[in-house]
Amino acid sequence: MLLTKEEIDEVLESIWCGKEIGSVKRSDLLKIETPKVTERVIDRLIDDDFMFEVRDEINLTQKGEEIARKLIRAHRLAERLFTDVMEIGDEPMEETACSLEHCLSHEALDAICTLLGHPRECPHGRHIPPGACCKRAEQNIQPVIMPLNRLKSGETARIVYVSTKHHSRLDRLTDLGITPGEVVKVHQTYPAFVLKVGETDLAIDPEVLDDVYVRKNNGK
Repeated sequence: MLLTKEEIDEVLESIWCGKEIGSVKRSDLLKIETPKVTERVIDRLIDDDFMFEVRDEINLTQKGEEIARKLIRAHRLAERLFTDVMEIGDEPMEETACSLEHCLSHEALDAICTLLGHPRECPHGRHIPPGACCKRAEQNIQPVIMPLNRLKSGETARIVYVSTKHHSRLDRLTDLGITPGEVVKVHQTYPAFVLKVGETDLAIDPEVLDDVYVRKNNGK
């Protein structure tokens, strides 16, 4: 039984995800139902140089890894875009991301990544493989969405999302009114980072604001 390109993509993506949390064995692949993976399918993917097997452990070849890396990057960037910019719910977001990952070009992915400010994680906390645009990010590329602490004095922006693994930090930011949708204005960045949220002036550690992503207002 031969798999379509999309079905091969799904198997390679499954291997990548499995490798993120541990090892992947032949028996793990045989549990995949969509597409249905059989012993013959595994052997064919090995023969076609998508993966190789050492002592029952499955690994991606360079060819397979390049394909899987692009798919994973596309899927997780799409999730980020749908969640942070379009505010699409989790279920339709996942379904659409699964469809888009097979057709987005490298150029489209770099454009999305730059738009979002080169995020490092998807909404579920999984690593987003960086692209060529991420390596150029330190040059004169100005993302549409950026960490709040990159704003200059006098600039105004709207908070798009907050991404932090520290629950205490998230609670503190929420208590201060730093939540998605709020408009903030930076009064000064040194010696303390002072910004206005609503009618309140706040002095906050710039490191904390690295977790707050904003869309800068044009001309302000």
